[in-house]
Amino acid sequence: MFNRDVADGIRDLAVGAEVFVLTWLHQARRDVLAVHPRDDPRTPETGVFSTRSPDRPNPLGLHRVQIAAVDRLRVRVRDLEAIAGTPIVDVKPVLAEGR
Repeated sequence: MFNRDVADGIRDLAVGAEVFVLTWLHQARRDVLAVHPRDDPRTPETGVFSTRSPDRPNPLGLHRVQIAAVDRLRVRVRDLEAIAGTPIVDVKPVLAEGR
């Protein structure tokens, strides 16, 4: 849910549109630089910048999602890879090729 003070900024978000959601991965560890991808110990340890691990020095999340519903200040999306309560930093449109 968005704060009322930014309501004018979300007025043109439409169902079906794709947007990027930037999140602050507030539970991420910042001292981890290598992980087993998808927490699978059978996979070789890999540097975090080559993975989608939330653990990283600057824990920003980038999620390409589709808007499923808009109801005043509440915008529901599909395919967001974040836990409940993850702070949203920004929302940006996915631009068409050549724009």
